[in-house]
Amino acid sequence: MLMNLFKTMRPKQWTKNVFIFTALVFDEKLFTPSPLLKTTAAFILFCLTSSAVYLINDVVDIEKDRQHPTKRLRPLPSGQLKPSVAIAAAVLIPLVTLPLSFLLDLHFGFVALAYLLTMIVYSFVLKNIVILDVLTVAAGFVLRVAAGAIVVDVQRFSPWLYICATLVALFIGISRRRHELVLLAENANEHRASLSEYSLPLLDEMISVVASATVIAYSLYTFSAPNLPPNHAMMLTIPFVLYGIFRYLYLIHVKNKGGTPEEIFLSDLPIIIALGLWALAVIAVLYFF
Repeated sequence: MLMNLFKTMRPKQWTKNVFIFTALVFDEKLFTPSPLLKTTAAFILFCLTSSAVYLINDVVDIEKDRQHPTKRLRPLPSGQLKPSVAIAAAVLIPLVTLPLSFLLDLHFGFVALAYLLTMIVYSFVLKNIVILDVLTVAAGFVLRVAAGAIVVDVQRFSPWLYICATLVALFIGISRRRHELVLLAENANEHRASLSEYSLPLLDEMISVVASATVIAYSLYTFSAPNLPPNHAMMLTIPFVLYGIFRYLYLIHVKNKGGTPEEIFLSDLPIIIALGLWALAVIAVLYFF
């Protein structure tokens, strides 16, 4: 039971919470012990809080997931985990994580609470409303960045990074909708009501717009943010971002992936290498140039 409960908490999706470390890195406090410890604590609390959301979401979608070719294998729709156990865990986890969040930092606690409430509304209502579904997912990523900015008390953090985080989240979220639409075909609206309002041409156009905007926003950040080195060395990181976006587009359109973004970021070697090189380049520019 505990193993099935842990699977339903979706530990692979905890990778999304690395956005909390954005402020720590870009505010040049990565090697400062206190902010590093607080950010790590915030990361752990967000992982557990987001798991409570996943439990709620899976209970709400249990019947629809039974009609999905891959989600039907999850512990709840397959009958390996009782809904009552998932509901109990979804209630108990926030009762622990929210007080700890407020104890870590008052404002961080409010952000964690806002994230929890937003995602609960998403699970019951917003995920079924076209466009608002992906915008809500993107808002969750912005809240993660804001949470990280609060716990490190940022001094040199550029607002451009909030825009970049929003666009990256939209890019991934819209790509996921496209994958679901292709995978489920005519049964798509039975799994998610908003899918009946989408079409492949619309989603492809939205992906193109967001991908282009992501490159432009990040490029503008690299040479216009006031806290960066005056030699504009951060522009050297743009090729890694371009490659990462192109590789993701290749996986979506050629390999028909994108339904589980966490799987891509944990298993696709070119993506992992590109992210690793980008991170090393960013750290080198901010801390050693």
